Amino acid sequence: MSHLSAHVLDAAAGTPAAGVAVQLATAAGEVIASATTNNDGRVGDLGPDRLESGQYQVTFGSGDYFAGQGITCFYPSVTVLFTVVAEQPHYHVPLLLSPYSYTTYRGS
Repeated sequence: MSHLSAHVLDAAAGTPAAGVAVQLATAAGEVIASATTNNDGRVGDLGPDRLESGQYQVTFGSGDYFAGQGITCFYPSVTVLFTVVAEQPHYHVPLLLSPYSYTTYRGS
């Protein structure tokens, strides 16, 4: 299992957001891994089994997701910068998304 997972929910539709591009990178922007959300809006394994302590960013392709539905959105992408402590067994980054807003939090 990866040290990191993600989940995207489409708040406007009330459904999981399938087909969203998700990218993990260092805080400096060096890409580590990329994936696409499944039919449940999840990416279960994003990146290596272990991340070193430090800052990382996850970028969600919100603009392409909404464009694929013919919906205009305000945020072409959503980038979440967060801090990893290597001793923590797992990090989960959920995103609640709509065309004109988003919310994120530290998941479990």
